[in-house]
Amino acid sequence: MHTFPPVATFAFLLQAAGAGEGATYLYLTLAISVLSLLVAIGFAKYVLSQDTGTAEMQRISNAIKQGAEAFLRRQNRTIVVMALLLAVIIYLGYFFGKPNEPRLAVRMTISFAAGALCSLVAGFSGMWVSIRSNIRVASAARTDINRALQIALRGGAVTGLSVVALSLLGVGGLFLLFDGLNDPEHIPHQIVAFGFGASFVALFAQLGGGIFTKAADVGADLVGKVEAGIPEDDPRNPAVIADLVGDNVGDCAGRGADLFESTAAENIGAMILGVSLYPVFGLQGVLFPLVARAFGLIASIAGVLIVRVKGDEDPMKSLNRGYYLTTVLAMAGFYAAVQMLLDGNMMLFLAGVVGILTAFLFVFITQYYTEYRYRPVLSIAKSCTTGPATTIITGFAVALECTALPVLVISAAILGSYYLGANAGLNVSSQAAGLYGTAIATMGMLATAAYILAMDTFGPITDNAGGIIEMSKQPEEIRRRTDRLDSVGNTTKALTKGYAIGSAALAAFLLFSAYIDEVKLLLKAAGRPISEFPIDIGSVPVFTAALLGAMLVFLFSALAIRAVGRAAETVIEEVRRQFRANPGIMAGTSDPEYGTCVDIVAKGALKAMVLPGLLPVAGPVLVGMTFKYFGSPNDPLPLGAVSVAALLMVGTITGILMATLMNNGGGAWDNAKKYIETGAFGGKGSDAHKASVVGDTVGDPFKDTAGPSLHVLIKLLSTITLVAAPLFI
Repeated sequence: MHTFPPVATFAFLLQAAGAGEGATYLYLTLAISVLSLLVAIGFAKYVLSQDTGTAEMQRISNAIKQGAEAFLRRQNRTIVVMALLLAVIIYLGYFFGKPNEPRLAVRMTISFAAGALCSLVAGFSGMWVSIRSNIRVASAARTDINRALQIALRGGAVTGLSVVALSLLGVGGLFLLFDGLNDPEHIPHQIVAFGFGASFVALFAQLGGGIFTKAADVGADLVGKVEAGIPEDDPRNPAVIADLVGDNVGDCAGRGADLFESTAAENIGAMILGVSLYPVFGLQGVLFPLVARAFGLIASIAGVLIVRVKGDEDPMKSLNRGYYLTTVLAMAGFYAAVQMLLDGNMMLFLAGVVGILTAFLFVFITQYYTEYRYRPVLSIAKSCTTGPATTIITGFAVALECTALPVLVISAAILGSYYLGANAGLNVSSQAAGLYGTAIATMGMLATAAYILAMDTFGPITDNAGGIIEMSKQPEEIRRRTDRLDSVGNTTKALTKGYAIGSAALAAFLLFSAYIDEVKLLLKAAGRPISEFPIDIGSVPVFTAALLGAMLVFLFSALAIRAVGRAAETVIEEVRRQFRANPGIMAGTSDPEYGTCVDIVAKGALKAMVLPGLLPVAGPVLVGMTFKYFGSPNDPLPLGAVSVAALLMVGTITGILMATLMNNGGGAWDNAKKYIETGAFGGKGSDAHKASVVGDTVGDPFKDTAGPSLHVLIKLLSTITLVAAPLFI
């Protein structure tokens, strides 16, 4: 066994206590996860120890906190009811579908429930810290931008560390509970429902939060900025508190659950592919994904701790320094994990490097398409001078264009990692080795996930801080400081969306391969072993299923965007009503009814999230159970399973392209508006600015509702098919 200084002592103590070599690595992973949670608690204590500002700032912060917590409670009640119903269905399906394996029904149900619960906790932790960090960042910004940035990033790190650590504890804990140390070839297949439970909760959390935040944002912008001509976050706008609440329930709670399910599903998928290399690496090949991710946690902690603003530099530079250090340390951790668990195979290490570099490239491609230093956003800003129509046309052209580079990078990553794995000199089929190479690349891409999520949560924290400063009428100099942080926060949110879709793309291929392995295992158990799993797109049922997979993505996106439009309409009507009924609001002599807008948006979001949320759950199951009857007993492969594979493959490809289009297109529209607000093309209040606000409101449901929800949908399609695979045979 190769060991390295940071872990050698711990590994030695475990082995001395009687733990086997495989058990040593599992306990090491769990120990690092617990340590990371303790560091997250330390960051939370640091944030909570900071000053909370003036009484007026606290009043605004409390309104945001109360609105966010009330919505999350209502949303979680709805999600829990649906999750409990689905848990019963899973139990009954396995109990009656596999009567000879009653334990499997129990384990699948426990896995699903654990995944759903951990996903809820991950989302809640993200929002809990953000709604307490915003006031402290606002207060610190009155004197020191460096301290304000550190508070915001460490507040975000509470979310990042909690999400990744909970994922490792959940998957590793279930593996240990189900006796995976003694049966590592079968247990990974029995905990796939953990990923499904996480994905199920994440989809509704992202959908509900995304509908809430964008309905409030669109309503506040169109009536406040365009019709009333008042600034962003003006306290006279009745929808401003709902808008600030939305930043937390969408960008924090929703994204926390989103990245939790990413890490959970991808860990399990990689472990399943590791089973195919059991003759080569034994238990260590199955546990490698968990150990590599645990080392990524250590790298992320170091990255967060070194961040500080030097003088008057752009705060983004300090965040980038932390990211660079995290990347370098994650690469070192990956090397150590390969030496310890994979016999120092350098081809597999290089596959991990491919994943880490893919994450790096995705961050900078997203930066190119969403920052106003570069051509795409500048072209949209220029088009705003000729009106809203050209703003929409140019922005949509940029959104279509921005799919090209990410697809080229993903393609290169999949091909490169596959061939590195296939040529790693392993004593298994080249396909099995190649697929394991892609799994390692996915783990490499996710190595920096905790730091990336910390940067993501940094965004809504600084956005809220700017709103608190504006609404409490602080001096312009302080507002300029929070504007700098807010601008950086908008960039980090956009970068995280790019990173999320990149990881979703690699993970989708990983999970697709895991689905094929699962079907092969089921057929072997049924006495029908197969070596190949061809998907004949020329077969009419298979082609039809593939077409349905593409349609599913478009229909889901339509339902999500339409939900934002309908909820926004009610907000617009309410804001107009308050302006008409109470002229004192615009005069600044009376307060708007903030709570009314919060309640309207909450009800609309909870009602609208159910149908699009159930669509990707029911769709693949119905296709698989229906299309299997179109086949015959003499078919070499069950038609139901093949049809679902086609749906999964084409639905994933379509989802990746659509999510990239929406994320980057929406971000580009948003930052074109922000560029004009710096004084370009007439600045705030100009015709160009009004056109840019229209573009921004069109892009809002793209980048913050449908786009992020598609990340989850891509992986939910994979995890539901893994869980429901026995029904398709």
